[in-house]
Amino acid sequence: MNAADPNTSRPNTSRPAHADTHADDGTAAMAEILELDAEVLSTYLSELTTWLGELSDREPGRIIDLGSGTGTGAIALARRFPRAGVSAVDRSPRMLHRLSVKAAELGLADRVRGVQADLDREWPALDTGDLVWAAAALHHMVDPGRVLSQVFGALRPGGLLAVTEMDFFPRFLPDDIKVGRPGLEARLHAALNAEPAAGWTGHLVRAGFVPEAERPFVIDLPAPLPPATARYAQLCLRKLRSHLDGQLAAEDLAALDAVTDDEGPHSVLRRDDLTVRTTRTTWVGRRP
Repeated sequence: MNAADPNTSRPNTSRPAHADTHADDGTAAMAEILELDAEVLSTYLSELTTWLGELSDREPGRIIDLGSGTGTGAIALARRFPRAGVSAVDRSPRMLHRLSVKAAELGLADRVRGVQADLDREWPALDTGDLVWAAAALHHMVDPGRVLSQVFGALRPGGLLAVTEMDFFPRFLPDDIKVGRPGLEARLHAALNAEPAAGWTGHLVRAGFVPEAERPFVIDLPAPLPPATARYAQLCLRKLRSHLDGQLAAEDLAALDAVTDDEGPHSVLRRDDLTVRTTRTTWVGRRP
């Protein structure tokens, strides 16, 4: 996964039916964000997968994508390494269904397969891998150290683990957006990013990996951008908005609602000056 937690919907039979409906809606929105993220940031994904190929001691034949979501990472890896089989592990059957449909459309169904599993509970039965990919997934695990130990056991000697996390959620808006006070997005991010993102080198070492590399990927896409960017910005800002009640002034919340509206004059869907600015860091460990 690349944009955010792909596993936002965990089945729970104790919830009322209307809660399940909301979970379904949340899964659909997250799936769309993940797929738009891969589309808008395709150059970044290509650069990242190329770099991993350069670090590998041989072309990967078996790849495992942990917390795969809709499989945007799995598909990018399958395209980069045309002889590899990719196992995409996720706990959401809806996400994995979207992956299977996309893989079939792209002619990758024979090399990309979904594996439903909750990594907080059990490690699935998988063939030994040459490369394990975990994008924006491990920090959501109840016990990341335990999962990393299981990853260690699932890799061949010399195999690589690549852990990628967002340093901060993408930023899209100019400072002066002509609605509310200037600097809306800066205040939004200040409210949500009180602490810097933690590194993963120590976690890798404790699980037995030898640190191979750490690389930040700075993403700075200037306007004008493809049309998909507007919908991507809208969904990302709506996701952030869901966490902001009580953290931003009422005026800022109203302005954020205006820019994420479908029809209004200030909607991001009507803008041609959107940019995409973020940083994602990848830590790579090698099994000795």
